[in-house]
Amino acid sequence: MVASIALLLPLVVAALALCAALLWLRAGPQGARGRVCVAVLGDLGRSPRMQYHALALARHGHDVTLLGFLSTKPHNDILCTEKIHIVSISELKVLQVGPKILQYITKVIAQAIQLFYTMLKIDRPSYILLQNPPGLPSIAVTWMVCLVRRSKLIIDWHNYGYTIMSLSHGKSHPIVQIAEWYEKLFGGLSDYNFCVTNAMKEDLQMNCNIKAITLYDKPASFFKETPLELQHKLYMKLAKDYAPFKRGTESVHPDVEKSAFTELDVRNGSVIQVKERPAFLISSTSWTEDEDFSILLKALEDYEEYVNDGIKLPSLVCVITGKGPLKKHYNRLIDKMHFKHIQICTPWLEAEDYPLLLGSADLGVCLHKSSSGLDLPMKVVDMFGCCLPVCAVHFQCLHELVKHDENGLIFRDSNELAEQLKMLLLQFPTAESKLHMFRRNLQASKQLRWDESWEQTVLPVLRDN
Repeated sequence: MVASIALLLPLVVAALALCAALLWLRAGPQGARGRVCVAVLGDLGRSPRMQYHALALARHGHDVTLLGFLSTKPHNDILCTEKIHIVSISELKVLQVGPKILQYITKVIAQAIQLFYTMLKIDRPSYILLQNPPGLPSIAVTWMVCLVRRSKLIIDWHNYGYTIMSLSHGKSHPIVQIAEWYEKLFGGLSDYNFCVTNAMKEDLQMNCNIKAITLYDKPASFFKETPLELQHKLYMKLAKDYAPFKRGTESVHPDVEKSAFTELDVRNGSVIQVKERPAFLISSTSWTEDEDFSILLKALEDYEEYVNDGIKLPSLVCVITGKGPLKKHYNRLIDKMHFKHIQICTPWLEAEDYPLLLGSADLGVCLHKSSSGLDLPMKVVDMFGCCLPVCAVHFQCLHELVKHDENGLIFRDSNELAEQLKMLLLQFPTAESKLHMFRRNLQASKQLRWDESWEQTVLPVLRDN
């Protein structure tokens, strides 16, 4: 079966290459100057960096075709920008027939044909900017489309696809080895490359002979601290569906509207924070193998014990946003936990509500462990944009983003995380707490935003070529 995979993939590529060669002979001049296709073989609504690319390109006068799955609604700015045209591709489901390897091969071949056909239908671009991963089969297909349409291929390396596959199959699995060979071979055929860390830039150069430019993830302008009035509106909206945001059982004056965290005086419109309010801890995830949420759940159990032992700590509301394959698994674990001082909920938020909620929280937790050790968690970038201190699990190049004991803390296991939660929340919500010190440090640091970083890094490449 493994041998058949090794034979089939090159055959599919060869067949598409033959089509590309024939079409190239009939093709006209190269793509229209200024038109860019931003492509991801994934859900556009859950691909913020590619949405930011599209918005930046449109702001600088480029016509943009944004191509990908439409499982989740993209940000409103994308939908309202005239220069951005969304082309959706269908998310193919695996046929539940035969061996899993055969199902996977069938899906890859079907995706290759679908992507090739769709990219030939769109207006001819000067550049195709492709997200990787996922890169199988999108890198090879996009390279062939660029040959046909005489466009330039730019790959934006967020991670390596084969390292993500290795989480499920193991590094030595033949499928993983084939995926690594494929990614390095076709990745090397690109015209230009961007990547998310200096560590990845060095690795691409050393192991793949690919010259890349580091374009760090930076927060978009809408990631910022949320004013109390907007916090209250958001809490009241979420309270309709999620109990942790609802006010307690105590009676409330008829002129007061109250959430778990805030209260609004209806007479004059003023909003204040509730006395002895719970601390608001937030994490976001795509619920995949590279994030072990049992670490957080165990740390919360330890935190509950601290409170039961008489340590003066606030109650906690823990919100974990996102959706993905392991969400049901962790929800089952959460349902079995019985806390007195902690409430947990796992909502999926609208794109416009997510930055507002980050900007309302007291502390962020990140459990992202890079499969390659070379990418950085975008959720932490967004949290820092909201001046939200972070506790993040350690991995190889995290130091490029999180500065331990300056803008947050780095932990290695649930025991360390529990100790950090206790230390940060001991004096909550006073201005003397270490948590408040981290927030002040983030407020004082003049963080570069996405638009500025993009103009300094990506725009010169487009102008020079």
